Amino acid sequence: MGVPGKVITVRMHGSILLGGDKMAISDWPEDERPRERLLAHGAASLSDAELLAIFLRVGVKGKSAVDLGRDLISRFRGLNRMFSASQAEFSALPGMGPAKYAQLQAVLEMARRALSEEMRQGMAFASPGAVRDYLRLHLAGLEHEVFFALWLDAQNRLIAAEELFRGTLTQTSVYPREVVKRALRHNAAAVVLAHNHPSGVAEPSRADELLTSELKQVLALVEVRVLDHFIVAQQSPPLSFAERGLL
Repeated sequence: MGVPGKVITVRMHGSILLGGDKMAISDWPEDERPRERLLAHGAASLSDAELLAIFLRVGVKGKSAVDLGRDLISRFRGLNRMFSASQAEFSALPGMGPAKYAQLQAVLEMARRALSEEMRQGMAFASPGAVRDYLRLHLAGLEHEVFFALWLDAQNRLIAAEELFRGTLTQTSVYPREVVKRALRHNAAAVVLAHNHPSGVAEPSRADELLTSELKQVLALVEVRVLDHFIVAQQSPPLSFAERGLL
């Protein structure tokens, strides 16, 4: 038993308990607060839950913002699925709502636009990581398959990014004639193709390889180069056909 009148503080997995109740983050020691740690050591030093805590700003009764961040990650099994959640799904958790959902979507759209700026300036293909990041933001958390294209000019600068076809959990129908029509509409000189695997495994099927070969051939007829085809999945980095020698 504790000594009457004595306050007992226990740290447990990033939460701080005071006399059996969780303290607000503002009451934590300064060097343990997510915002202060970010400013001192950079955003990469924080966990996913701590980064979300900075975004959320405040918790709810009995839970700090870090606890809410953990709840979100647990509920959606990671950040990608949380990013692609509907408003109803996101708002189902206590402490969330339309305002937080709108803020999250705004943050995501700013990230997409920042990466788009890089690609429009021709910087992305000197650093393919930007292309991977852009595709993951768009496709990784989706629960249905989509077929996506990044249309590029002769200097490999981004002209447009668009979803061409949408399918089910396991397949998407892709029509080469429609792909060619979109290439001509954008007056593209090259394209990066992409599709997602909601199963979570970024491995190409034989059908993926045959489709890529067919699209490469028909697009060559209108002088559009296929630079790469990425498969995007939640549980692994995007797979590049070019790096695998499949293009």
